Amino acid sequence: MRLGIRLLFAFFLINGIAAFFVLRVFMAEIKPSVREVMEDMMVDTANILAELASEDLAAGRLAAGADNSSTSPFAQHVRRYATRPIDAAIWGFSKQSLDYRIYVTDTTGRVLFDSENRAIGADYSQWRDVARTLRGEYGARSTRDVEDDDTSGVMHVAAPIYVKSQIAGVLTVAKPTRTVQRFIDRAERKVFMGGLLLLALSAAVGVAVTLWMVWNVRRLRDYALSVQGPADGERHDPRLPPPTALAVPEVPGELGDLARAMDRMRARLEGRDYIEGYVRALTHELKSPVAAIRGAGELLQDELPAADRAEFATQVVQQSERLQRIIDRLLELSKLEQRQHAEGRAPVALHDCAEAAIAQTRARAGQRGIALALGGHGTSGPWEAELVTLALTNLLDNAIDFAPAGSTVRVELDGATVAVQDSGPGVPEYALPRLGERFFTTARPGGERSGSGLGLAIVQRVMALHGGRMATRNTSPGLRVTLEFPAG
Repeated sequence: MRLGIRLLFAFFLINGIAAFFVLRVFMAEIKPSVREVMEDMMVDTANILAELASEDLAAGRLAAGADNSSTSPFAQHVRRYATRPIDAAIWGFSKQSLDYRIYVTDTTGRVLFDSENRAIGADYSQWRDVARTLRGEYGARSTRDVEDDDTSGVMHVAAPIYVKSQIAGVLTVAKPTRTVQRFIDRAERKVFMGGLLLLALSAAVGVAVTLWMVWNVRRLRDYALSVQGPADGERHDPRLPPPTALAVPEVPGELGDLARAMDRMRARLEGRDYIEGYVRALTHELKSPVAAIRGAGELLQDELPAADRAEFATQVVQQSERLQRIIDRLLELSKLEQRQHAEGRAPVALHDCAEAAIAQTRARAGQRGIALALGGHGTSGPWEAELVTLALTNLLDNAIDFAPAGSTVRVELDGATVAVQDSGPGVPEYALPRLGERFFTTARPGGERSGSGLGLAIVQRVMALHGGRMATRNTSPGLRVTLEFPAG
């Protein structure tokens, strides 16, 4: 499973669980909270009315007559309250009826007054609101008018009526809970929609954070892949330019610290690998000429005929020259590998570079009886003339080593392409992909391995600095090496 999918899954799981519990708490608390506020207001109302009814109860005016009506001022005011016209807009809802039911009981629990005339004379002594209040406790109850209908509940809150500091009766205020249900429903809808919006916003933030995290992690991954070396058993095709490492990604926070740490680690590893590779290859190449010089020197210490002494002395000189060539080319290649790009400014003509390379190698070619020829038409481009000439010189030296005496090495120009063609035996097919590796050499026509394997490595590096490529192929006879420079 990809990192982004895992992050999104974990985020949505945590966010979903949190949203579920938060919404559940909110939804579960709305209804009881509204009813608690409603009960608190009814407590105040019941106590105010109980105080107003105390005088009529003490005077015995609250008891209903034969027509179940009471002539007490308190009873008349309450009935007028029930018939008052009302049209109030409460936070978007219209209230057009007054919903309080008020009844008064005596000390035995018998109903003396009922604003709706439903229970006058009834015994309410067993109801929780009346019984607890008569005992001096807080009395309240919630009773359904219809047993199976949760919306038919009615809340009752009672207050004691005091006469001479003694409880002389109970006044109860009743209000149907359905009168506040619409407020509860609206609050629940708002909380639910707000929860959905919060969940959607959290999801959007989670997606954004995940995308940001995955994007930066992928940048780090691409950077790590760009700077890693070939895997075990893999070889980079030397005919192609070497892979270029990406710039260190600019990412914030700990990821930025990780990127910079990776870059420092890459630099240390590259330096170590570079040195280790050079030491191994150079040691291998130096073993042969050093052994030859040592052997010849040991023999020269003995009494030898003049001819043998001259032969061994010549061998010492030849191997010393070979060591010198290895050192010179190794230093040249090392300087090239420390550079990041060529420094071409003014346009450079390939024809001029080819002529300069031929001039530098003509004497050596003449000693071996080989002719050099230049043909075709080359273009000009923003290349570094010295490096182009160096690459062509190394190609000509390599071709001269393999070309038979009396043959011609041709330099052919074609636009931004230059090719060096010899008439030698070529190289085995298996060796073509390795041409350009440091210290990789093939046998010369005479069977000797006098080359250092650095000439084509220099050419390969020059082409990489110019953003071009080197291609090799056998032409039967000979080997053709083509340098393809980018168009100017």
